[in-house]
Amino acid sequence: MGEPGPEPAARGRELAEGALAGDRRATARLLTAIENRTPVAEAALRILYPQAGQAHIVGITGPPGSGKSTLVSALIANVREAGRPVAVIAVDPSSPITGGALLGDRVRMQAHAGDRDVFIRSMAARGHAGGLAAATGAAAAVLDACGFDLILIETVGTGQSEVEVAAAADTTVVLEAPEMGDEVQAIKAGLLEVADIVVVNKGDRPGAQRTAAQLRAMLVAIAPRPGDGDERPRPKRPEVLLTTASTSVGVPELLAVLDRHRPTDHDSGSAAARLARAEAQVWAIAGDRVRAQLHDDRHREATEATLRAVADHELDPYAAADRLLGDVQ
Repeated sequence: MGEPGPEPAARGRELAEGALAGDRRATARLLTAIENRTPVAEAALRILYPQAGQAHIVGITGPPGSGKSTLVSALIANVREAGRPVAVIAVDPSSPITGGALLGDRVRMQAHAGDRDVFIRSMAARGHAGGLAAATGAAAAVLDACGFDLILIETVGTGQSEVEVAAAADTTVVLEAPEMGDEVQAIKAGLLEVADIVVVNKGDRPGAQRTAAQLRAMLVAIAPRPGDGDERPRPKRPEVLLTTASTSVGVPELLAVLDRHRPTDHDSGSAAARLARAEAQVWAIAGDRVRAQLHDDRHREATEATLRAVADHELDPYAAADRLLGDVQ
């Protein structure tokens, strides 16, 4: 695709410079451009990406009803008490009519809307698998470059597809609620395997302590067992914490654990997480660019003919993919 044209490049530079100068309107416009995957966004990211890499990116996921938005709001309050800037990317379900985010998470966080050191952005999932908007990684890089110390990514919360957040975050927090029967679902979904921290929220409910104990027992069962002769890779053993986000009970303790998980230059685990995030971002962009080329005017007719051949069972999907990739080389 090459470099963006002169006009998008100029506009992208303008938005990037505005965002770096603390202009929240410019930041918001840039995030909109990123969601829409415009050349302006690409031009801005070319400027901003080298200045990112300092923030702690935390993914917060878990089943619906576990209290993710309430916990994020409580975390914002605690982070701001410490005088640190914080940004939130709340990935919402998409409107079936406009494709936009339903903004439910941002409504819950309105108490922080007037704080210049808090930036909250709802982004539409737009059918993207894994509970994350396709543009989430790029949006996080922009907010990182703008100086936000902590970036919270809250996922849609659709259950078993939520593991993708681990590739976008330095630290992954999985929420569970007591007596919801989600403990087994979490293991089936692989959530506990990608978690760095497991939080049993709504800790004031009956059964919260029991749920935390059950999760700790499950994590012992799936954690590495040295010397057992099994060379297969096993998941890490995350910490299990209790919170009641609605009253902020346990939230300062969670924030302290998050700070201990903050990546460092000498941490091999942090380096692996950064590499996984880079891989996810680059593959997503590469896939988007291949699709865009196959649907542009030069290739559209051949692409549609190949797809029709698959639909009519005249061509298998593997041969079709090889043919399409050959067309764009």
